Amino acid sequence: MRGVVHMSQEIRNRIDYTVICISEFSQRHAMHPQQAYLYLKKYGGMAFLKDCYDAEHLLSIDDAVDDITAVCKRNGGKIA
Repeated sequence: MRGVVHMSQEIRNRIDYTVICISEFSQRHAMHPQQAYLYLKKYGGMAFLKDCYDAEHLLSIDDAVDDITAVCKRNGGKIA
């Protein structure tokens, strides 16, 4: 089919995992998902999810949210 982009399963898994982490982070911290994404991007949480996916996706989502919260706090974020 012309114009259709086929993603590898690994890319789909990474995207799904990232979306779930953002969603869970936003719920835990009572934020809109878009606000959570911007916060995570600003304070290094998104980069951490990307760079550490191989290890992080083996942990629970709660552990991943704990980790990105800690990363953001170390990088100047005020949410604890």
